[in-house]
Parts: sequence; structure tokens; C-alpha cells
Amino acid sequence: MFEILTASEMKQVDRVAIEAGTPGFELIKRAGQAAAAQIAESIDPVPVLVICGRGHNGADGFVIAAELAARGWPVRLACLAKVTELKNDVALAARCFEGKIEALNSNLGLKDTQLIIDAVFGTGFQGALDPELVTLFDKIRTKKLPVIAIDVPSGMDATSGDIAEGTLQATLTLTFCRRKVAHMLYPARSFCGRIVKCDIGIGDDMVAGIGSQTLENHPALWLTTLPVPDNSSHKYTRGHAAVFGGTHRTGAAALAALAAQRAGCGVVSILCPPAAVLGYRLIQPSLLVDEWSDEDEFKALVSNPRLSSFVLGPGALPSKGGEEDLRRLTIDVIATHKPVVFDGDIFRAFEHQAPQFFTQLSADKHILTPHAGEFRRMFGTPDGSKLEQARTAAQKANAVIVYKGADTVIAAPDGTAVIDVSGPPTLATAGSGDVLAGLIAGFAAQGMQPFFAACAGVWFQAQSARLHGPGLVAEDIISHIPQVVSDLYAGQSYNL
Repeated sequence: MFEILTASEMKQVDRVAIEAGTPGFELIKRAGQAAAAQIAESIDPVPVLVICGRGHNGADGFVIAAELAARGWPVRLACLAKVTELKNDVALAARCFEGKIEALNSNLGLKDTQLIIDAVFGTGFQGALDPELVTLFDKIRTKKLPVIAIDVPSGMDATSGDIAEGTLQATLTLTFCRRKVAHMLYPARSFCGRIVKCDIGIGDDMVAGIGSQTLENHPALWLTTLPVPDNSSHKYTRGHAAVFGGTHRTGAAALAALAAQRAGCGVVSILCPPAAVLGYRLIQPSLLVDEWSDEDEFKALVSNPRLSSFVLGPGALPSKGGEEDLRRLTIDVIATHKPVVFDGDIFRAFEHQAPQFFTQLSADKHILTPHAGEFRRMFGTPDGSKLEQARTAAQKANAVIVYKGADTVIAAPDGTAVIDVSGPPTLATAGSGDVLAGLIAGFAAQGMQPFFAACAGVWFQAQSARLHGPGLVAEDIISHIPQVVSDLYAGQSYNL
């Protein structure tokens, strides 16, 4: 139930449903009826203008107009094409509306209109909007009329999230069967307002059958792999994560280590030079602190067979210098063949040696967690949407990529990708990325596959931040993890 579809994938789903015996016009009727029911449930009747295109999105609009009129709403309808120009199912849908159909152009009057239903262009739109349509949209914006978009706001590419100049910003977007990629990526998502998915009777098996590789992040994807201790567990069976601790900005490594503990690790160590030992030992008594003075001692520490994952990067470098040393230590950690989460200063250390770094990585062991600036350091600016950029990066690095942001994308080299938009804006605070790195490493230390560990880490971070609310600092994310775990297993608020 968590697929996110491109425009072409949605067409495939429609085709499968039609081939299975549901006529195309029946799907249009179901979409229009479901949308009208949602609108009527959300808003008291007001004078509404439904604007329709000549395609299937317009057909949905015709049915919506007819359904609202039947409920007693004052409805006007305007269409880009003359009724005589409409064909096939769109022509059938137009007949559902018994009122006058006006011409959709820049001269269309908006007097007394209190609501716009935008059914001009749907998931098939690409390119630019006609200037005359933009002029009409400008009039709608000037009057500050609320807009309900059908599938996507007209002017938006449903697959890439590209937004044409003049695109109408919606208050509410009603989509069908599944969310589309544009609903999940910013800035397109911000143009959609509240997004509601309407059921039109297409079976989950039909959607699954097309093999979409993009999913919404949800516990149902990884819950069965989430580690749970039992009565036979002891601290080492619950995983031993190690965090590289630098001598500067020691709080970053500390946050990662504390988060790994809350993720369920039985043991968490900080590996640091002698100059930093005392500071780390004062953080929390249950954290182990192991010191090393040279690379040989570091190799000996990381080769401990009880270690089961690493975090490398948070607070690893001073403000200047140290990159070469960190690169050498990184190769030592990779040589352990244990899961490693690479974050923060790793991207600075390998900025000019990214190709050599990537040759050392493997998809079943390594996770990179860059924010936008770090992503550009390592990968430049690949073509396509953030989703496609993350996929390209995962293939290039041969590792799991967690491309952070309000629309975090978790991508694997095989093309599988998960998008998470559940994180609140309060996560834009110092140290939240370090916490995420620690959560992911904590789950990986307990045996979760890197991709699932990344999905779980992103989700737990987001839910913990939401649970705390305003005034969030990174430490608060860690403190709320136990409650999120408790709520998860109680099935609260997560639709399990």
C-alpha cells in the first residue's frame, strides 16, 4: 500500500485495472465521486468554479461538478475545449454535467466564486503553461481563492516535481489510488497543500504487479526486521556499535553514540585520541571510551570481533586539516567488513577523492547520510529530481544513500528508494544528523540490513521529533526514542 507512482506507472495501473474488467469510464466516475465526497466532507457548500482540461483530469472534473451540483452546490464549469471536441471517456464524462459549460480562458469571470477546483492538467502534464491560462491563474491568486487540485496542481510534473511558471498553489490536493512522486518532493509538495489519497477500487495486487521501486517510509516496510531482545539476550548479542570520536566538536560523536544506545545496542564505544578521553568519559557512564594513539592502535581497536557497526564522520575533523589522517582511518574501518554509517566530516575528507572512496564501498555494508551541501560535494548535481539524484548516487557509490532534508530519500544501488516526509521542521537543528547516524548504526549493529536500518532510523528520528514538539534540540530526539518504540508496538497512530 506504500508505493509512490510516476505518471507512467499510474497509467500502467489504470491499464491493468481496465484489462481486469473495469471500464475506463468507470474509473473516471469512481475518481470524480470519491473526490466530490471528500470535498463535501471537508467544506460547506459554496459557489464553486470547476475548471477542466480536455484529458482525463478534465473528465474527473466533469464528474466532480455533476456530483457537487447534485448535492445542491452552486456550480460553474469551464473547459479548455468545446464539448464537441472532447472524445471517448472524456466526452462521456462531460455529459454527466447538466449545466452550462463555459470557455476556459483569461476572460473567465470570477464574480461570486469562493472555491476553485483545478482539473485542467493532471499527471500527464509536462512543459509550460499557456500564457492565457497563467493570466487566469493570476486572477485566481489575486482574489486569494482557495484551490482544490485534482491529482496534482495544473502546471506540475507528477514524476519530476518540476513546477511550471504560473502553477496554481492548492489548499488541498486529491489524488487517486496512490501518491505520485511530486506529492513527496519539495518544493512541489508545498504547492499541493494537504494531500488526500482517494480509493477508486484498484486492488493492491494490481499496483504491486507493476513493480514500482519507490515507496513511502512506514514501519510496515521494516518492522519484521526490527531487533527485539528476548530472555536469552545479553549485551553483546544486542550489538556493539563504535563511534569515531574526534578531539574537536565532541558533541557530534557523543550524540551519535547516545542515539545508538537508544536504538537498542547492548554496547556502544567511542574510539578517540588521548586528548579527548576525559571529555567523552564525562558524557554518560554506560558509554565505553577506548583511546588510541596511533594508527596501529586504531586498527587493533576496530578489529575487535565483538564490534558490529561503526559511525564515522560526526565531529571527526578540526576546522582545518586532518583530512589525510581521517581518510587512512576510514580505509581501516572499511577493511573490517562491518556496517559503517558515513556522515559529516567524511564528506569533507573525501570531497576531492570521491571516486577512490566509492570503490571501497559495498551496498550490504555501507550507508552515506549527506545533507544537500554534502551531497553536492560528493556527487555534484546529477540530472533529475532529488529521487533520481539519490538513485544515481547510490549506484555510483555502491552504497545506501540517505539524502537528508524535509523530503529525505533513502536509495539503494538496485534502484529501490523510500521517501520520508514525516520529519517536522524542528529537525533543522544542530546535531540532528548526528543522532540519525547513531540510530542507523545502532539498528545495523543489531543485524538489520543497511537499507532497512536507514529507513528505520529516519522514521524514528522523525517520530521522536514530532512527539517532542516545539523547542526541539538534538538531545530531545534521543530522549523520546523509548516512547516511540513503545507506541510503535502498541500500534498507536501508525496505521499498523
